[in-house]
Amino acid sequence: MMKKIIPVIAVVVFLGIIFGVWYIKGYNKVVALNENVKNGWSQVDTQLKRRYDLIPNLVETVKGYASHEKEIFEKLAEARKGYFSAGTVEDKARAATQIEGFLSRLLMFRETYPELKANESFLKLQDTLEGTENRISVERKRYNDSVRDLNAYIKSFYGRFFAARAGVTEAKYFEVAEAEKEVPKVKF
Repeated sequence: MMKKIIPVIAVVVFLGIIFGVWYIKGYNKVVALNENVKNGWSQVDTQLKRRYDLIPNLVETVKGYASHEKEIFEKLAEARKGYFSAGTVEDKARAATQIEGFLSRLLMFRETYPELKANESFLKLQDTLEGTENRISVERKRYNDSVRDLNAYIKSFYGRFFAARAGVTEAKYFEVAEAEKEVPKVKF
């Protein structure tokens, strides 16, 4: 009798170990993917903060040359405040896309003001801001890649099971608003 029970117990234990390893790997994968999304957003957030720290310097430099364009400066300041008061990733992403349009308009002033174009502090700020914009673009892509990986896993047959167990839901992509895709128009 024992000779028949031992193989059955061995098979049950073996299947239990396989199931346990599968469960742990699946659970850990969804948790790791979720952490990658959080880390990706943190990197985007860091670069956006850097951008917003540069904006007051850029605005002050341009103000001396374009004092009559008060509206852009006010909207830029409002959008910057909107970013820092945003509570969710979606709200921060929306505020960030608004800022991009205002920055484009602000940087277009250099074409109208030749003295500004040659101003050393403006050129340094512009280079720094352009570098920051490139960093934001890279981090946005990395974030969206992490979101894609997480969402694809969550939508998979097994991933849905593990996501529910870990309490992980789909993440939102950081997309540019349709209005921000248009070329800004500067009028004087």
